[in-house]
Amino acid sequence: MFYPEDLVEEIRIRNDIVDVIGSYVKLQKKGSNHMGLCPFHNEKTPSFSVSSSKQMYHCFGCGVGGNVFTFIMEYENYTFVEALKSLAGRVGVNLPEAEYSEEAKRQASLKTKLLEINKEAAKYYYYQLQQKNGQAALNYLLSRKLSENTIKQFGLGYSNKTGDDLYQYLKHLGYDDGILKESGLITIDKSKVYDKFWNRVMFPIMDVNNRVIGFGGRVMGDGLPKYLNSPETKLFDKSRNLYGLNFARISRKPNILICEGYMDVIALHQAGFKNAVASLGTAFTGLQANLLKRYTSEVLITYDSDEAGTKAALRAIPILKEAGLSVKIINMKPYKDPDEFIKALGPEEYQKRIDNAQNSFLFEVEVLEGEYDLSDPEQKTKFFNEIAKKMLNFTEEIERNIYIETVAKKYNIGFDNLRKLVNRYGAQIVVGQTDIKRVAEPAKKKKREDGMKQSQKILLTWFIEDTSLFDKLKGIIAPEDFTEELYEQVAQMLFAQYHTEHKVTPAKIINQFESKEEQNEVASLFSTEIPEDLGEVERKKALEETVLRIKKNSLDVKSKKAIENNDIIGLQNIIREQADLQKLHISF
Repeated sequence: MFYPEDLVEEIRIRNDIVDVIGSYVKLQKKGSNHMGLCPFHNEKTPSFSVSSSKQMYHCFGCGVGGNVFTFIMEYENYTFVEALKSLAGRVGVNLPEAEYSEEAKRQASLKTKLLEINKEAAKYYYYQLQQKNGQAALNYLLSRKLSENTIKQFGLGYSNKTGDDLYQYLKHLGYDDGILKESGLITIDKSKVYDKFWNRVMFPIMDVNNRVIGFGGRVMGDGLPKYLNSPETKLFDKSRNLYGLNFARISRKPNILICEGYMDVIALHQAGFKNAVASLGTAFTGLQANLLKRYTSEVLITYDSDEAGTKAALRAIPILKEAGLSVKIINMKPYKDPDEFIKALGPEEYQKRIDNAQNSFLFEVEVLEGEYDLSDPEQKTKFFNEIAKKMLNFTEEIERNIYIETVAKKYNIGFDNLRKLVNRYGAQIVVGQTDIKRVAEPAKKKKREDGMKQSQKILLTWFIEDTSLFDKLKGIIAPEDFTEELYEQVAQMLFAQYHTEHKVTPAKIINQFESKEEQNEVASLFSTEIPEDLGEVERKKALEETVLRIKKNSLDVKSKKAIENNDIIGLQNIIREQADLQKLHISF
């Protein structure tokens, strides 16, 4: 894809990275940067850094990094063109018709074809449900009290018992084996071809733009697995999507209901609760929590009321809270799930359960209570100790005291007694963290990057933070002195950018790299932590030592190459440079 570079750069500049990422992630100013919880991995301590001056981000925990384009691409699962259009729309820039490179054409064509295939498959499954072969599947859906309108709204269908039924249909439409294999709907082995789904009620999975990106299938009969999802494809990543969100996001409700399965979502929507979604056959993820955060500030968990559902709710609560969402739990007892509850008692009673949804922390305490015999003094003491530990999750003292007061009142324990217990555990954690830090220091040192690579990363970061170094180190350090291949490539771009524009823009350089891995590594080269508390003398000394270390290593590498190539003249020049290096004094 070819948009003029100056237009791409204009869109990047007009989309301040702190503003853009701040609309997805809660950021707090810390020094010259903004910090937040990384949206790409679960963490409790913020390690995700966003730099306003560099217009880039970097996570010191999982290593992801890039500029505003790469963030949108990664977070939204967009191509570069989709991210560019999204950001252009955000700042009111009209994009001209674009010219496409062959690779961009191939990628765009692939995604378009996969969307076409999924749409055709959804239409085919829906058609089959209405035929004689699909009668049993249709009867199953009607027995679950689904109306014809609901079946149509969710595009429910049926995959025939024939092993290559869909394959033959899609081949008839002109799709070749290569693209059909990419769709995840068809399995192609050397000896045979067969459909991924057969003899199943089919649930099309749509993204927030109502495009079919995958499928779920419930087996008819006793086959296993009972539910089967599409494999991950260029379109479908189950950790990034939620079933029913395409409808729930426009429900205009003050919250979103999270269920366990397809049928629960559909039953709730049919009963008038248009704000229900479900995770896709996997444990709830941080990416799904962040996805919900775009559309609501409060989530109500309505998982199954059995032991498995309770455990799933306990796992989801901290993930949702880390995303900054308020969480409540809906009690459906004595019924198992929302579908069963509504069939038995109706929507009005379910609404009452919503209105009386339980605070998630008090739900956790209630579950914990079930693990202890409170009539036994020893068990009761252990119970209060566990509650005290959980209270430490509240970092705000006022909030913590309110919960201490609530729990103390419910379990008839003195407020001061419970607060002292909480404070005691808090003190133990502080001491423990100090001890862990002492023990962990040697292990941490062992895991540190190779010293020379780290020195080169530090110097690259230093160059972008103090551009006067380009002139001060002229004739001493050049791009070829960075001996790591990627580092040298980045240095070439950085030096060229400075000499052309008399400034450096790290975010612009990241655009030159296509793979996610390279973008992450390039971002890390510009995000090496340099101690901010260094005095002027210490800073100059550290910088001089870094420069001399890198130059010496560069000459050593060149010397070895000269010896290998039997380059006598080149070796003599290198030896002279090595001798001059001993007398070099850098003036800062």
